[in-house]
Amino acid sequence: MSIRTRLKKVLPTISTTEQEALDAGDVWLEGSIYQGVPDFNALKNIPVAKLSVDEQAFLDGPVATLLEMVDNFAIQGAKHIPDDVLTFLKTNKFFSLIIPKAYGGLEFSPYANSTIVATIAAKSSAVAVTVMVPNSLGPGELLMHYGTDEQRDFWLPRLANGLEIPCFALTSPEAGSDAGGIPDIGTVTFGEYEGNQVLGLSVTWDKRYITLAPIASVLGLAFKVQDPKGLLGGDEDLGITCALIPKAHPGVQLGNRHDPMGVNFYNGTTRGEDVFIPMEFIIGGQKNIGRGWAMLVACLGAGRGISLPALGASVSQCSFKSSAEYAAVREQFGLSIGKFEGIQEKLADIAGKTYLQESMRVLTTEGLGIGLKPSVVTAIAKYHMTELGRDILNSAMDIQAGKAIQRGPQNTLASGYVAQPIAITVEGANILTRNLMIFGQGVMRCHPYLQSMVEAIHSDDTNADKVFNSIFAKTVGYSVNNSLRAFRLGLLPFTAQATSTLPEVIPYEKSVNKLASKLAVYADFSLLVLGGKLKQAEMLSARLGDVMSYLYAAMASIRYYEQKLPKEQREQAAPYFHYATRWSLCKAEEALLAFLENFPSSATRKLMRLLTVTYSAKMPKVNDDLVRELAEQAQLNTEFKRNLTHLIKPIPGDGNDINEQAYLAKMDCLPLLAKVKKGLRSRQFKAGTRFSITLDAALEAKVIELSEHKLLQDYNLKRERAIRVDEFDFDMNLITEKAELKIAN
Repeated sequence: MSIRTRLKKVLPTISTTEQEALDAGDVWLEGSIYQGVPDFNALKNIPVAKLSVDEQAFLDGPVATLLEMVDNFAIQGAKHIPDDVLTFLKTNKFFSLIIPKAYGGLEFSPYANSTIVATIAAKSSAVAVTVMVPNSLGPGELLMHYGTDEQRDFWLPRLANGLEIPCFALTSPEAGSDAGGIPDIGTVTFGEYEGNQVLGLSVTWDKRYITLAPIASVLGLAFKVQDPKGLLGGDEDLGITCALIPKAHPGVQLGNRHDPMGVNFYNGTTRGEDVFIPMEFIIGGQKNIGRGWAMLVACLGAGRGISLPALGASVSQCSFKSSAEYAAVREQFGLSIGKFEGIQEKLADIAGKTYLQESMRVLTTEGLGIGLKPSVVTAIAKYHMTELGRDILNSAMDIQAGKAIQRGPQNTLASGYVAQPIAITVEGANILTRNLMIFGQGVMRCHPYLQSMVEAIHSDDTNADKVFNSIFAKTVGYSVNNSLRAFRLGLLPFTAQATSTLPEVIPYEKSVNKLASKLAVYADFSLLVLGGKLKQAEMLSARLGDVMSYLYAAMASIRYYEQKLPKEQREQAAPYFHYATRWSLCKAEEALLAFLENFPSSATRKLMRLLTVTYSAKMPKVNDDLVRELAEQAQLNTEFKRNLTHLIKPIPGDGNDINEQAYLAKMDCLPLLAKVKKGLRSRQFKAGTRFSITLDAALEAKVIELSEHKLLQDYNLKRERAIRVDEFDFDMNLITEKAELKIAN
């Protein structure tokens, strides 16, 4: 019995849905990471993402106007998004960011799409989700890639101009992440349509969690097709299929709502029982019956790589900006709280990870922008950027403390804090994404020979043994080379290569190469020892996925620092860069060590340690000096920091504006504040019970002049407003009569 035949008996076959997922999309940077040789040349050759003139004009025009219109606190307390906001979104083509100009759409780049969604999300999660969904996985994207000419010509202009609002229904009560298990069925039959008997499908469905379903006018629907009577002349079970059904079509039920964490975007159910639809409703027509899952997986990049990571980046920048400003302005025990190391530790973590979020957002959209659909990279972005967003938000809540937990128009964190679990959950729940998708798909897609080998193992061709033996020989050679490379880099780490010319980048690039070489070896031994059981060893495979993810993050950090930043900003950005890159490398190494410690075979574990010379952690860590340096840099009003928080657009009178005004006033008054403190230390005057009284005493003692007193009093008024929280009467009606911010007399 040949090796192939023996393997065929023990290795499970790949399911249809798994195979379609593997066949869809592209392999990008993650392939080189998995294979142990991260491609920094490819990283450098990616065109740098920039907004076009039209894209920038859209941000400066319609997006800016939208932000002024939106009262997010009012939306959270209402039952509906205001009609004027929805009308504005339709008439200004917010639902057509990805639709080609030929059909009346805006045809913006993935980078612009991400930037627009993230900018809106910083103001209102509900409005951002409303914009996000039509520009993500749904009817528009599916029609563009798979629709017939007639379908595109009819639907895309109507979607672009806001005449139709789309939704897409995949999730069923009995099948969430397991799309292959959806119970919704379309049976091939004849029925009446527009007065004629035509061939079509009788569809029954029950869907939930469908965003925009309550207000949608056209329903994208995923279901399984069965042909028990053989009317199509083929198999009975034909697979997942996608159709586009008008809301007005007889039998379609739309309108009921869920309540997603009180965020108040439209999300609800759709049902139908024995609803007859003609074949022309199938996206792409009858020939696309059974191609639905492949179509969906190929289009997942928009949701996983653009929209949800954009929400993570948005909440991170909002957390960073507000926390840095609050830490600088808020004083306790006579000092800004940003001077206390406990606050600095949290603030530095927020700052470094916000830099990492923006780096990953930019790199991922750059990959999508050159036409790639890297399913593993977009899964990495979705999982890690939403998780980092949650982590950053928690730290921001700790810093802002009482101010952060009191809801109201002035609170910049509460809405995002409540909404963040939604981003964690949708488009593949994060537990699923980490434990099954990142490495589960990555191992098959990124290994140069594995998929071909599995196909050869399960092949029934007469020359299958010969094909398998050829692939097997290549695989052995590949694995031997991986082990030799890892052993060399482990024993002689100074032989690691780097392409960068920046001295501060070179050590990190070498570290990425060294860790990736170990990953390749551990992945090889996992396949050799565990084989098909690796799929069930979720904790082990998830750790290998973590290594891929954190090395991708480190590469994103390096690229952003080297190629996205103007040279004159690198000094300001250096602490952010060092923190983000070190953190990523340490997390990658931590995952490798945890993988080794938990590998089930003791002998293999020892061999892997020997081959990679891995016995302890070696990556440079984030130390206290770097934390202090970054925390101090984060509280300065630098050009780099302003660029890093570019998604936050303060609107006069809102929470971001109130915080920013107080912060900028303090930055302007730093020399004067130092003069006041010097006068207090030299006992030229006494401190008052309130800072305004202290300033009056300083003026009377002639420590400061009248003009300086006015500037300081103006700062003090803004400071008091910034540390204040919203107030309500006994019946929880917002008290809006607040003192105007004006220069003190």
